[in-house]
Amino acid sequence: MSDTSARHDPIAAPTLAGRHLDRGRLVVSCRDGPGIIAAVSRFLADRGANIVHSDQHTTDPDGGDFFLRMVFDLPALSDRLAVLAEEFSPIASAFGMDARWALESEPRPIAIFVSTEDHCLLELLWHVRSGDLRAHVALVIGNHAEMAEVVRPFGIPFHHVPILPGHKSEAEAAQQSLLEAASVDLIVLARYMQVLSPAFIARWPNQIINIHHSFLPAFVGARPFFQAQARGVKLIGATAHYANEELDAGPIIEQDVIRVDHRHDVPALRRMSRAIERAVLARAVGWHLEDRVFVTGNKTVVFS
Repeated sequence: MSDTSARHDPIAAPTLAGRHLDRGRLVVSCRDGPGIIAAVSRFLADRGANIVHSDQHTTDPDGGDFFLRMVFDLPALSDRLAVLAEEFSPIASAFGMDARWALESEPRPIAIFVSTEDHCLLELLWHVRSGDLRAHVALVIGNHAEMAEVVRPFGIPFHHVPILPGHKSEAEAAQQSLLEAASVDLIVLARYMQVLSPAFIARWPNQIINIHHSFLPAFVGARPFFQAQARGVKLIGATAHYANEELDAGPIIEQDVIRVDHRHDVPALRRMSRAIERAVLARAVGWHLEDRVFVTGNKTVVFS
């Protein structure tokens, strides 16, 4: 394993002009029932918060799962966030809530895994540098050393962790150590062409986003372009999903397609797919970082 570190700080999304530094969000999931929205709204109002946006959804009005995302403004929020979370705990306990508080202006630390294709990696780095993704790219991990040259201009630490036959567990242990040292919040598989072990995935539940170069559930696994071309499909697509223990079967976050025809061979399909993969992955990562994605069973609820 090697570490190629840049001479300056890893990129993070800049503080954008006009961004509300006292804007926060509260995301809640629990079993549905009466009084949830009223209790949350009253709690925020009693502390002087102004709710600027709210989304909610229940999977079944007769007792399903309930999801709520509220965006609010509150003076001196960065100094008060921990106190708010503590004061909210009795409400969370009463409704059996999982609750997350966050500052809108605070970028979340992520790690990007990559193999030999750089298009998804570069798309993410460009979005972060422009401020379109509220992320701090803490590190990039690649199983091929040549990706270090792609990452170097962005000033991000690159770690080469090769996956050698018979030594996958050692490689994953090294990756886990790097991730924990960087305190990352999300792992993005930017065309990382290795299957993660169930033990690795279990350590990061709904915190690993993969991009699959196919419109799942069609053409799972390797060589989807060959499968698509052989079937003579008229649409090809890409799917961003959370990784779970079953290959390419985790909860889907975002998908998109493009029309093709009999004139497109496998190289053409692969070339056309890259644009979809870049856009789909960037959207999925952005929605996750903004707490817009809720997992229910093997599906997701995504607030716009």
